[in-house]
Amino acid sequence: MADRPTVEWRRHLDEQTAQLRAGTLDECDAWAVRLFPDSLIAATDAALDDFERALTLIDVRSDVAVLAEVERVVVALNGVDERHGGSGYETGEREELCDYIDAALTDAGVDVAAVAAGSGLKRWEITDRWRDW
Repeated sequence: MADRPTVEWRRHLDEQTAQLRAGTLDECDAWAVRLFPDSLIAATDAALDDFERALTLIDVRSDVAVLAEVERVVVALNGVDERHGGSGYETGEREELCDYIDAALTDAGVDVAAVAAGSGLKRWEITDRWRDW
């Protein structure tokens, strides 16, 4: 399955938390601690777990089924972002999540460009109609 952005987020968080404890990083420089609280990472992973599981159960040749799962994961991520004050995902994280969704679909056998084109979209627009983050 595609590489999750949360793996890198967790790595940065763990590194900076250790540096803070060791006194080798000033709190004002601990950007990952502010950007990636445990609750954000856990909730994002839960949404991505559900998405990955769903991709094994649906007919990936069905545009309707694929788009329903894209909508479901995007709406779930909207909820995560909302629970984190609407600032859970900044520009970089948004791009990483969209890239992950595309890669997970591709890994599952979905022709993302064709599904998007069937809705009059470019592949990078597949999440846009539901995405609030």
